[in-house]
Parts: sequence; structure tokens; C-alpha cells
Amino acid sequence: MEKRKTKKDIVKMLLRNNELDERDEEELIDLLFDQPIAIDVDKQEEAKMSFGDKVSDRVSEICGSWGFIILFIIFLAFWVILNVVILSESDAIDPYPFILLNLLLSTISALQAPIIMMSQNRQAEKDSLRNQNDYRTDLKSELILETLHDQMDAILRNQKRILRYIEAVEVDKINEENS
Repeated sequence: MEKRKTKKDIVKMLLRNNELDERDEEELIDLLFDQPIAIDVDKQEEAKMSFGDKVSDRVSEICGSWGFIILFIIFLAFWVILNVVILSESDAIDPYPFILLNLLLSTISALQAPIIMMSQNRQAEKDSLRNQNDYRTDLKSELILETLHDQMDAILRNQKRILRYIEAVEVDKINEENS
């Protein structure tokens, strides 16, 4: 009969498909068995966010909204109407071809893009931590299920043994009554 695998063997078997070195593998095994592994990634990341991180997240949140797009379209329309229709050609702040507006839009784009990228990079790190947390949780759940399965097998074996004993006792009783 094949020897039952220990939890450690199961973890090593599951980790074989991943590229972890032995030290990381042992650390994961210890983490799975010795402590709770579920963490709140959002709280953990929020605690270590700098002022710049918070600003970049807020800028990304605002610039990626319909409200910002609609307000920006209104601003552009106002700029064009102000400089073409309301003010005369000689009094216009930025006469056609709107060189000042072009400079303003280019500056906004040049600043906005890296700020949004910083926010996205931080979000990618949070997603990676979330994925690692999910993997550890799933692995621990799988190990717990394996343990429960083994315990259920043991219960079923004991139950069958008890049933055989009861049947044997009943057969002996019937034999005694018949003799």
C-alpha cells in the first residue's frame, strides 16, 4: 500500500510547478502551517502610501472620470468661443491657431501621463500582492481539505468496523437463541 503523503509533501508537490527556490518554499510551508495567511492588501498598501502616491491616485481618479472629460470639453469650447467669437481678433488672448491652448494641452498631457503611470504601477503591485495572498489562501484551503478528507476516511473506516462488530454481535445473539 502506498504511503500517505504528509502536508509538507503535498505542499512541495504543489510548488514543483512554480519557480521557487528552496528557501522560499520552506518559508511558504512555514507560513501556511504556523500562522493565518489572509491579509488585507488594501490596508497594508494604504498604510505605506506617501503623499505623492496619494496625489497620483487622486489625479488618476479625477482624470479618468466622465466628469473631467465633460468639463474639459466645456473648457475647450469656451476657450475657442472666447477667442474667436467674443473677443475681437486683436483682443483675443489666444487667436487662431490657438498656440497657447496647444501649449497648455501639451503641458497637461506631459504631466498627467507619468502621474497616471505611477498610480497604475502601484495598482499592479497591489494586484500582485492580492494574487499571492489568494494563492496562499487557496493552498492552505487545499491542505485543510486534504486533512479533512483523511479524517473522513478514518471515520468511515471506523464506522464500517463498528457495523461489522454490531453485525457479528447480532449473529452471535441469533445463534445463541437458536441453540
